[in-house]
Amino acid sequence: MIRKKHNDIEWLEFEQLQDFSNVKHGIFLCHGGVSKEPFQSLNAGGSTGDDPLHVEENRKRILSLFPSGELISAHQTHSVNVHVVEGPYTSNEACDGLITKEKNKALMIKHADCQAAIFYDPVENILANVHSGWRGNVQNIYGVTIEAMKKMGSNPANVIVCISPSLGPNQSEFVNFKTEFPSHFHEFQWKENYFNLWEISRMQLKAAGIAPSHIECAEICTYENKEDYFSYRREKITGRNATLAMLC
Repeated sequence: MIRKKHNDIEWLEFEQLQDFSNVKHGIFLCHGGVSKEPFQSLNAGGSTGDDPLHVEENRKRILSLFPSGELISAHQTHSVNVHVVEGPYTSNEACDGLITKEKNKALMIKHADCQAAIFYDPVENILANVHSGWRGNVQNIYGVTIEAMKKMGSNPANVIVCISPSLGPNQSEFVNFKTEFPSHFHEFQWKENYFNLWEISRMQLKAAGIAPSHIECAEICTYENKEDYFSYRREKITGRNATLAMLC
């Protein structure tokens, strides 16, 4: 991954998206915002308990790096609802995935241990940004996203998928996995009660037709990197990192 900085704001970019000048994206770290502890400092989450004015200012700072971009967010509910963004958009749409063919729609996913995954089809020029925690994996939101993109003309073999920093295997403890996870997830248990969610996501993407070489996973654990990432599992009351993606 590539780390960048403008003033005090820092973000990461994926290697696999560097060749596409018409796609702008970033996974924004904790730095460069105005929120106070425990949301310090670039908190993009509006339902965390943070001062709404601070969240608004943080989002403005993030969006300033996406010139001409319209910020498109969603009310994330750990669902498999995927919304196609066309024309006017209601920002409180209850969904965990956003898809568009339109330019200047800055699709934003908020996360603190969950995965934000950018899907891009360079042939049909279709872009998606998707939120997936373990509940999203159980419901296979990635497979749902690919099905939605296929309806818009995508061939999964052409789609590139990039997964943000998220909860890593060393911190992914699920003591109730026998009731929470389907049985085919059990092979991804690498020690008692601990699961590799990164590999579960890769499995689901490959099953949906994504080429292994088209999957880029950051493999950076948000829990273990407090300096840069919010972590709900680590702190409970905390902010949210933002991942944005936009067609230019």
